[in-house]
Amino acid sequence: MMTATKTPTIVPSLLAGDLTRLGEQLDAVKAAGCGWVSVDVMDGHFVPNLSFGPDFVRLAKARGFFVDTHLMVTNPLDVAPWFAEAGSDVVTCHLEAVGDAKAALKSIRALGAKSGLAVKPKTPVDGLVAALELCDLALVMTVEPGFGGQKFMADMMPKIERLRREIDSRRLDCWIQVDGGVGASTIETAARAGADSLVAGSAVFGAKDCAAAFRELEAKARAAFGSKKK
Repeated sequence: MMTATKTPTIVPSLLAGDLTRLGEQLDAVKAAGCGWVSVDVMDGHFVPNLSFGPDFVRLAKARGFFVDTHLMVTNPLDVAPWFAEAGSDVVTCHLEAVGDAKAALKSIRALGAKSGLAVKPKTPVDGLVAALELCDLALVMTVEPGFGGQKFMADMMPKIERLRREIDSRRLDCWIQVDGGVGASTIETAARAGADSLVAGSAVFGAKDCAAAFRELEAKARAAFGSKKK
């Protein structure tokens, strides 16, 4: 899934799924062409919410998905092994939760997973830029992490644009992921700025037809990203 030439990809977030029929929803987006999903992990301390453990990674892996795990926790390096062992392809920690970002990314890679680094909206992107050589995925939050369904922060786009310039100029193999408030009315903005991994929760799993919603978002993202790169 991680390639040197990236095609913008929609990444449905299990956080917005209906837990009474999550397997059915995953099967529907899989049939629509989705190959990648995101598992949000929240501890009630780093963010004011609680969510998923490693079993949700196993659920998605059993259906053949590429899975990234977004650790919104105070102790990411303590819990990262649980998710790597469950099959997470990418484990993402927050810059705000680690003392040494480069050391944290090396630790994640040592577990056999690809490494991701995220920043909250109020955190400058400089620390993420400084660690890009060790990142397989760079995540810019476009809402305050903790809850789905929040309004997209368009003023985060300069962060994405800077990451796009840095990654392209250094020829790095790194996804730029955007997470928070991504939907039909905002996805083109994020894709034009240079995001090629676009996490969508409510916009996919909250839709009446999640497969159709996935396809619509994918088409919008790919068209917008293409226009940015010309």
